[in-house]
Amino acid sequence: MKVNLRTSSRLALVLLAFCSMVAARDLNQDEALALRQQGVILALEQLLQQAMSRHPGSRLLEAELETKHGRYVYEVELVTTEGVVREIKLDATTGALLKDEEDD
Repeated sequence: MKVNLRTSSRLALVLLAFCSMVAARDLNQDEALALRQQGVILALEQLLQQAMSRHPGSRLLEAELETKHGRYVYEVELVTTEGVVREIKLDATTGALLKDEEDD
């Protein structure tokens, strides 16, 4: 079977775009509010408290809700009292800790 290089390049680009869309997407505040009101995700305040309690005295830098592989995830970035930036990921539905590591 002979494959046209131009066709295979287009197919590769389409697959790459599709995979990146499926992999992760940031949700806006309206989407987050609707999911919270529907009981799909936990309250951000509850999850922030959980994240911040892992590193007492830390300051919040950023929090965002994303969907990744069909799962809602809160990604929280904070700076510890030692000045280290941490990235904490929590399952937005269950509150389970998914990751807590030093951010690059």
